[in-house]
Amino acid sequence: MIHKLYPRDQIKYYLLLDVFSVVFLFYFVLSAKSALGLLGSLLLLLLFMASFYIALWRRDWLQLAAIVLGLAALAILAVHAGPNILLFGFIFADLLGRSKSKWNIGLGIAAIAIMFLFVSWQRADLLFQREQPILLPIMIVQMMLPIVIYIIVKTRDLQGELDAANKQLIQQEERKRIARDLHDTLGQTLTMIKLKSELAAKWVDKDPRQAKAELQDILATSRIALKQVRELVSDMKFASLAGELEQSRKLLHTAGIELDIVENGKPPLLSSVEETMIALSVREAVTNIVKHSRASQCTIKLETVDRCYCIDITDNGVGLAEQASGNGIASMNERMQALHGTLAVNHAPGGGTAISMKLPLRRQGKENSAS
Repeated sequence: MIHKLYPRDQIKYYLLLDVFSVVFLFYFVLSAKSALGLLGSLLLLLLFMASFYIALWRRDWLQLAAIVLGLAALAILAVHAGPNILLFGFIFADLLGRSKSKWNIGLGIAAIAIMFLFVSWQRADLLFQREQPILLPIMIVQMMLPIVIYIIVKTRDLQGELDAANKQLIQQEERKRIARDLHDTLGQTLTMIKLKSELAAKWVDKDPRQAKAELQDILATSRIALKQVRELVSDMKFASLAGELEQSRKLLHTAGIELDIVENGKPPLLSSVEETMIALSVREAVTNIVKHSRASQCTIKLETVDRCYCIDITDNGVGLAEQASGNGIASMNERMQALHGTLAVNHAPGGGTAISMKLPLRRQGKENSAS
Protein backbone atom coordinates (compact mmCIF):
# COMPACT_ATOMS: atom_id res chain seq x y z
CA MET A 1 0.00 0.00 0.00
CA ILE A 2 3.01 2.32 0.36
CA HIS A 3 2.98 3.11 -3.37
CA LYS A 4 -0.40 4.82 -2.92
CA LEU A 5 1.19 7.21 -0.41
CA TYR A 6 4.54 7.56 -2.13
CA PRO A 7 5.35 7.46 -5.88
CA ARG A 8 6.57 4.01 -6.87
CA ASP A 9 9.27 5.33 -9.20
CA GLN A 10 10.86 7.31 -6.33
CA ILE A 11 10.70 4.75 -3.51
CA LYS A 12 14.11 3.32 -4.30
CA TYR A 13 15.87 6.68 -4.29
CA TYR A 14 14.12 9.00 -1.83
CA LEU A 15 11.70 7.30 0.58
CA LEU A 16 14.14 6.49 3.39
CA LEU A 17 15.74 9.93 3.20
CA ASP A 18 12.38 11.73 3.28
CA VAL A 19 11.10 9.69 6.24
CA PHE A 20 14.21 10.37 8.34
CA SER A 21 14.12 14.07 7.46
CA VAL A 22 10.48 14.50 8.46
CA VAL A 23 10.99 12.65 11.76
CA PHE A 24 14.00 14.81 12.69
CA LEU A 25 12.18 18.00 11.68
CA PHE A 26 9.27 17.18 13.97
CA TYR A 27 11.69 16.38 16.80
CA PHE A 28 13.68 19.62 16.48
CA VAL A 29 10.59 21.82 16.21
CA LEU A 30 8.60 20.24 19.04
CA SER A 31 11.63 20.07 21.37
CA ALA A 32 12.62 23.71 20.82
CA LYS A 33 11.34 26.54 22.96
CA SER A 34 9.38 28.76 20.63
CA ALA A 35 7.17 31.83 20.91
CA LEU A 36 4.78 30.08 18.54
CA GLY A 37 3.70 27.64 21.23
CA LEU A 38 2.80 24.03 20.71
CA LEU A 39 -0.33 24.77 18.68
CA GLY A 40 1.44 27.23 16.39
CA SER A 41 4.31 24.82 15.80
CA LEU A 42 1.92 21.96 15.01
CA LEU A 43 -0.03 24.11 12.57
CA LEU A 44 3.16 25.07 10.72
CA LEU A 45 4.31 21.44 10.69
CA LEU A 46 0.91 20.46 9.30
CA LEU A 47 1.32 23.10 6.58
CA PHE A 48 4.79 21.73 5.88
CA MET A 49 3.46 18.16 5.51
CA ALA A 50 0.61 19.25 3.23
CA SER A 51 3.05 21.16 1.02
CA PHE A 52 5.47 18.24 1.02
CA TYR A 53 2.79 15.75 -0.01
CA ILE A 54 1.48 17.94 -2.85
CA ALA A 55 4.99 18.64 -4.13
CA LEU A 56 5.79 14.92 -3.90
CA TRP A 57 3.07 13.92 -6.39
CA ARG A 58 2.95 16.92 -8.72
CA ARG A 59 5.40 18.12 -11.39
CA ASP A 60 3.60 21.25 -12.61
CA TRP A 61 2.96 24.78 -11.29
CA LEU A 62 1.13 23.31 -8.30
CA GLN A 63 4.37 21.66 -7.20
CA LEU A 64 6.14 25.04 -7.28
CA ALA A 65 3.33 26.66 -5.28
CA ALA A 66 3.50 23.88 -2.67
CA ILE A 67 7.28 24.19 -2.42
CA VAL A 68 7.10 27.97 -1.92
CA LEU A 69 4.44 27.48 0.76
CA GLY A 70 6.54 24.81 2.48
CA LEU A 71 9.64 27.01 2.42
CA ALA A 72 7.60 29.82 3.97
CA ALA A 73 6.57 27.47 6.79
CA LEU A 74 10.20 26.50 7.36
CA ALA A 75 11.25 30.16 7.39
CA ILE A 76 8.73 31.02 10.13
CA LEU A 77 9.79 27.97 12.15
CA ALA A 78 13.47 28.92 11.73
CA VAL A 79 12.81 32.46 12.96
CA HIS A 80 11.08 31.27 16.14
CA ALA A 81 12.50 27.78 16.79
CA GLY A 82 16.10 28.23 15.67
CA PRO A 83 18.15 28.58 12.47
CA ASN A 84 18.92 24.86 12.37
CA ILE A 85 15.43 24.38 10.90
CA LEU A 86 16.83 25.83 7.67
CA LEU A 87 18.75 22.57 7.21
CA PHE A 88 15.48 20.90 6.26
CA GLY A 89 15.10 23.13 3.23
CA PHE A 90 16.93 20.42 1.30
CA ILE A 91 13.69 18.38 1.41
CA PHE A 92 12.01 20.89 -0.90
CA ALA A 93 15.24 21.41 -2.85
CA ASP A 94 15.19 17.68 -3.54
CA LEU A 95 11.53 17.76 -4.61
CA LEU A 96 12.24 20.77 -6.80
CA GLY A 97 14.88 18.81 -8.69
CA ARG A 98 12.24 16.24 -9.69
CA SER A 99 10.23 18.94 -11.51
CA LYS A 100 9.88 18.71 -15.28
CA SER A 101 10.01 22.49 -15.78
CA LYS A 102 13.26 24.45 -15.75
CA TRP A 103 11.25 27.59 -14.96
CA ASN A 104 9.86 25.94 -11.82
CA ILE A 105 13.37 24.93 -10.79
CA GLY A 106 14.69 28.45 -11.30
CA LEU A 107 11.85 30.07 -9.35
CA GLY A 108 12.19 27.46 -6.60
CA ILE A 109 15.92 28.16 -6.26
CA ALA A 110 15.10 31.85 -5.88
CA ALA A 111 12.55 30.94 -3.17
CA ILE A 112 15.24 29.00 -1.28
CA ALA A 113 17.55 32.01 -1.35
CA ILE A 114 14.72 34.29 -0.17
CA MET A 115 14.01 31.90 2.72
CA PHE A 116 17.59 32.10 3.96
CA LEU A 117 17.82 35.86 3.50
CA PHE A 118 14.50 36.40 5.28
CA VAL A 119 15.59 34.35 8.29
CA SER A 120 18.95 36.14 8.30
CA TRP A 121 17.20 39.50 8.30
CA GLN A 122 14.81 38.49 11.07
CA ARG A 123 17.63 37.08 13.19
CA ALA A 124 20.04 40.02 12.75
CA ASP A 125 22.06 38.95 9.68
CA LEU A 126 22.65 35.48 11.12
CA LEU A 127 23.93 34.01 7.86
CA PHE A 128 27.06 36.14 7.89
CA GLN A 129 27.96 35.85 11.57
CA ARG A 130 30.91 33.73 12.56
CA GLU A 131 28.75 31.95 15.13
CA GLN A 132 26.82 30.27 12.30
CA PRO A 133 29.41 29.73 9.52
CA ILE A 134 27.70 26.56 8.28
CA LEU A 135 24.44 28.16 7.12
CA LEU A 136 25.88 30.04 4.14
CA PRO A 137 27.35 26.92 2.43
CA ILE A 138 24.14 25.05 3.29
CA MET A 139 22.17 27.73 1.43
CA ILE A 140 24.47 27.36 -1.59
CA VAL A 141 24.17 23.56 -1.53
CA GLN A 142 20.37 23.75 -1.32
CA MET A 143 20.33 26.13 -4.29
CA MET A 144 22.52 23.78 -6.32
CA LEU A 145 20.77 20.55 -5.27
CA PRO A 146 17.71 20.96 -7.58
CA ILE A 147 20.00 21.33 -10.59
CA VAL A 148 21.96 18.22 -9.63
CA ILE A 149 18.80 16.17 -9.02
CA TYR A 150 17.31 17.39 -12.31
CA ILE A 151 20.42 16.28 -14.22
CA ILE A 152 20.41 12.87 -12.50
CA VAL A 153 16.71 12.28 -13.20
CA LYS A 154 17.06 13.47 -16.79
CA THR A 155 20.02 11.16 -17.35
CA ARG A 156 18.12 8.22 -15.85
CA ASP A 157 15.08 8.93 -18.05
CA LEU A 158 17.23 9.22 -21.17
CA GLN A 159 18.92 5.93 -20.31
CA GLY A 160 15.50 4.32 -19.91
CA GLU A 161 14.42 5.64 -23.29
CA LEU A 162 17.65 4.38 -24.84
CA ASP A 163 17.15 0.92 -23.32
CA ALA A 164 13.55 0.86 -24.62
CA ALA A 165 14.71 1.91 -28.08
CA ASN A 166 17.40 -0.78 -28.08
CA LYS A 167 14.85 -3.38 -26.98
CA GLN A 168 12.49 -2.33 -29.76
CA LEU A 169 15.32 -2.45 -32.29
CA ILE A 170 16.25 -5.95 -31.15
CA GLN A 171 12.62 -7.05 -31.46
CA GLN A 172 12.38 -5.60 -34.96
CA GLU A 173 15.58 -7.35 -35.99
CA GLU A 174 14.27 -10.61 -34.53
CA ARG A 175 11.01 -10.24 -36.47
CA LYS A 176 12.97 -9.60 -39.65
CA ARG A 177 15.13 -12.65 -38.98
CA ILE A 178 12.10 -14.86 -38.40
CA ALA A 179 10.36 -13.47 -41.49
CA ARG A 180 13.50 -14.01 -43.55
CA ASP A 181 13.95 -17.56 -42.26
CA LEU A 182 10.30 -18.39 -42.93
CA HIS A 183 10.51 -16.98 -46.45
CA ASP A 184 13.79 -18.63 -47.32
CA THR A 185 13.07 -21.96 -45.65
CA LEU A 186 9.35 -22.52 -46.12
CA GLY A 187 8.60 -20.42 -49.20
CA GLN A 188 9.80 -22.93 -51.73
CA THR A 189 8.36 -25.92 -49.86
CA LEU A 190 4.89 -24.34 -49.54
CA THR A 191 4.97 -23.31 -53.19
CA MET A 192 5.67 -26.94 -54.08
CA ILE A 193 2.72 -28.09 -51.95
CA LYS A 194 0.47 -25.55 -53.67
CA LEU A 195 1.50 -26.68 -57.16
CA LYS A 196 1.11 -30.38 -56.36
CA SER A 197 -2.31 -29.72 -54.80
CA GLU A 198 -3.44 -28.08 -58.01
CA LEU A 199 -2.11 -31.03 -60.02
CA ALA A 200 -3.87 -33.51 -57.76
CA ALA A 201 -7.15 -31.61 -58.21
CA LYS A 202 -6.75 -31.86 -61.99
CA TRP A 203 -5.89 -35.57 -61.95
CA VAL A 204 -8.49 -36.69 -59.41
CA ASP A 205 -11.16 -37.33 -62.12
CA LYS A 206 -8.94 -38.06 -65.11
CA ASP A 207 -6.34 -40.32 -63.55
CA PRO A 208 -6.95 -41.29 -59.88
CA ARG A 209 -3.65 -43.16 -59.75
CA GLN A 210 -1.72 -40.09 -60.78
CA ALA A 211 -3.74 -38.01 -58.35
CA LYS A 212 -2.84 -40.45 -55.58
CA ALA A 213 0.84 -40.17 -56.51
CA GLU A 214 0.63 -36.40 -56.33
CA LEU A 215 -1.05 -36.65 -52.91
CA GLN A 216 1.78 -38.91 -51.72
CA ASP A 217 4.26 -36.24 -52.84
CA ILE A 218 2.21 -33.61 -51.00
CA LEU A 219 2.36 -35.70 -47.83
CA ALA A 220 6.13 -36.13 -48.11
CA THR A 221 6.62 -32.43 -48.79
CA SER A 222 4.38 -31.56 -45.83
CA ARG A 223 6.57 -33.63 -43.55
CA ILE A 224 9.58 -31.71 -44.81
CA ALA A 225 7.77 -28.43 -44.11
CA LEU A 226 6.89 -29.59 -40.60
CA LYS A 227 10.51 -30.48 -39.95
CA GLN A 228 11.60 -27.07 -41.18
CA VAL A 229 9.12 -25.34 -38.87
CA ARG A 230 10.42 -27.34 -35.91
CA GLU A 231 13.98 -26.39 -36.78
CA LEU A 232 12.98 -22.72 -36.86
CA VAL A 233 11.12 -22.99 -33.57
CA SER A 234 14.06 -24.72 -31.92
CA ASP A 235 16.11 -21.60 -32.59
CA MET A 236 13.70 -19.56 -30.44
CA LYS A 237 14.18 -19.44 -26.68
CA PHE A 238 11.58 -21.58 -24.94
CA ALA A 239 9.76 -19.97 -22.01
CA SER A 240 8.00 -22.17 -19.46
CA LEU A 241 4.61 -20.95 -18.23
CA ALA A 242 5.18 -22.48 -14.80
CA GLY A 243 8.57 -20.82 -14.59
CA GLU A 244 7.12 -17.50 -15.69
CA LEU A 245 4.41 -17.69 -13.03
CA GLU A 246 7.03 -18.30 -10.36
CA GLN A 247 9.12 -15.43 -11.68
CA SER A 248 6.01 -13.21 -11.67
CA ARG A 249 5.38 -14.06 -8.03
CA LYS A 250 8.93 -12.99 -7.14
CA LEU A 251 8.69 -9.79 -9.19
CA LEU A 252 5.32 -8.77 -7.72
CA HIS A 253 6.47 -9.62 -4.19
CA THR A 254 9.49 -7.36 -4.69
CA ALA A 255 7.14 -4.58 -5.85
CA GLY A 256 4.92 -5.06 -2.78
CA ILE A 257 2.06 -6.61 -4.74
CA GLU A 258 0.37 -9.77 -3.47
CA LEU A 259 -0.15 -12.45 -6.13
CA ASP A 260 -2.85 -15.11 -6.01
CA ILE A 261 -2.59 -17.85 -8.64
CA VAL A 262 -5.79 -19.84 -9.18
CA GLU A 263 -5.57 -22.99 -11.31
CA ASN A 264 -8.90 -24.68 -11.98
CA GLY A 265 -8.30 -28.19 -13.19
CA LYS A 266 -5.26 -29.75 -14.80
CA PRO A 267 -3.52 -27.48 -17.33
CA PRO A 268 -3.60 -28.67 -20.94
CA LEU A 269 -0.52 -29.86 -22.76
CA LEU A 270 0.60 -27.04 -25.02
CA SER A 271 3.08 -26.94 -27.87
CA SER A 272 6.40 -25.25 -27.23
CA VAL A 273 5.36 -22.25 -29.31
CA GLU A 274 2.00 -21.89 -27.53
CA GLU A 275 3.52 -22.14 -24.06
CA THR A 276 6.27 -19.67 -24.94
CA MET A 277 3.81 -17.14 -26.40
CA ILE A 278 1.51 -17.36 -23.37
CA ALA A 279 4.43 -17.16 -20.92
CA LEU A 280 5.74 -14.04 -22.67
CA SER A 281 2.26 -12.48 -22.61
CA VAL A 282 1.97 -13.17 -18.87
CA ARG A 283 5.39 -11.58 -18.40
CA GLU A 284 4.29 -8.48 -20.32
CA ALA A 285 1.06 -8.18 -18.31
CA VAL A 286 2.84 -8.54 -14.97
CA THR A 287 5.48 -6.00 -16.03
CA ASN A 288 2.69 -3.54 -16.89
CA ILE A 289 1.12 -4.08 -13.47
CA VAL A 290 4.41 -3.32 -11.73
CA LYS A 291 5.10 -0.24 -13.86
CA HIS A 292 1.67 1.36 -14.21
CA SER A 293 -1.09 -0.07 -12.02
CA ARG A 294 -0.18 1.09 -8.47
CA ALA A 295 -1.93 -2.09 -7.38
CA SER A 296 -1.54 -3.95 -4.10
CA GLN A 297 -3.08 -7.25 -5.23
CA CYS A 298 -3.03 -9.29 -8.44
CA THR A 299 -4.81 -12.51 -9.41
CA ILE A 300 -3.87 -14.87 -12.23
CA LYS A 301 -6.54 -17.43 -13.03
CA LEU A 302 -5.89 -20.36 -15.38
CA GLU A 303 -8.57 -22.77 -16.54
CA THR A 304 -9.85 -24.67 -19.57
CA VAL A 305 -13.33 -23.66 -20.74
CA ASP A 306 -15.06 -24.93 -23.91
CA ARG A 307 -11.85 -26.18 -25.51
CA CYS A 308 -10.10 -22.90 -24.79
CA TYR A 309 -7.26 -22.33 -22.34
CA CYS A 310 -8.16 -19.12 -20.50
CA ILE A 311 -5.70 -16.93 -18.62
CA ASP A 312 -7.28 -14.05 -16.69
CA ILE A 313 -5.03 -11.46 -15.01
CA THR A 314 -6.66 -8.84 -12.79
CA ASP A 315 -5.35 -6.18 -10.42
CA ASN A 316 -6.86 -3.61 -8.05
CA GLY A 317 -4.84 -0.67 -9.33
CA VAL A 318 -5.76 2.58 -11.05
CA GLY A 319 -7.29 0.89 -14.09
CA LEU A 320 -7.01 1.82 -17.74
CA ALA A 321 -7.28 5.57 -17.27
CA GLU A 322 -3.60 6.01 -16.43
CA GLN A 323 -2.22 3.34 -18.72
CA ALA A 324 0.46 4.79 -20.93
CA SER A 325 0.43 4.21 -24.66
CA GLY A 326 2.78 1.57 -25.96
CA ASN A 327 2.62 -0.43 -22.72
CA GLY A 328 2.93 -3.87 -24.32
CA ILE A 329 -0.76 -4.59 -24.97
CA ALA A 330 -0.08 -4.49 -28.71
CA SER A 331 2.65 -7.14 -28.49
CA MET A 332 0.43 -9.36 -26.35
CA ASN A 333 -2.33 -9.02 -28.94
CA GLU A 334 0.08 -9.93 -31.73
CA ARG A 335 1.15 -13.08 -29.90
CA MET A 336 -2.43 -14.20 -29.29
CA GLN A 337 -3.40 -13.52 -32.90
CA ALA A 338 -0.44 -15.62 -34.04
CA LEU A 339 -1.94 -18.49 -32.02
CA HIS A 340 -5.45 -17.76 -33.35
CA GLY A 341 -6.42 -16.74 -29.85
CA THR A 342 -7.96 -13.57 -28.44
CA LEU A 343 -6.95 -10.83 -26.01
CA ALA A 344 -9.34 -8.56 -24.11
CA VAL A 345 -8.38 -5.68 -21.82
CA ASN A 346 -11.15 -4.18 -19.68
CA HIS A 347 -11.85 -2.44 -16.39
CA ALA A 348 -11.90 -4.93 -13.53
CA PRO A 349 -14.94 -4.99 -11.23
CA GLY A 350 -14.26 -2.70 -8.29
CA GLY A 351 -11.38 -0.93 -10.06
CA GLY A 352 -8.16 -1.99 -11.69
CA THR A 353 -7.53 -3.75 -14.99
CA ALA A 354 -8.63 -7.17 -16.25
CA ILE A 355 -6.69 -8.92 -19.02
CA SER A 356 -8.22 -12.02 -20.55
CA MET A 357 -6.38 -14.32 -22.95
CA LYS A 358 -8.06 -17.28 -24.68
CA LEU A 359 -6.15 -19.91 -26.60
CA PRO A 360 -8.16 -22.46 -28.65
CA LEU A 361 -6.95 -26.00 -28.03
CA ARG A 362 -6.55 -27.90 -31.28
CA ARG A 363 -4.24 -30.67 -30.11
CA GLN A 364 -4.41 -33.13 -27.27
CA GLY A 365 -0.76 -32.91 -26.48
CA LYS A 366 2.53 -31.33 -27.29
CA GLU A 367 4.20 -31.90 -30.58
CA ASN A 368 6.18 -35.05 -30.64
CA SER A 369 9.49 -34.43 -32.33
CA ALA A 370 9.68 -38.05 -33.35
CA SER A 371 6.52 -37.88 -35.48
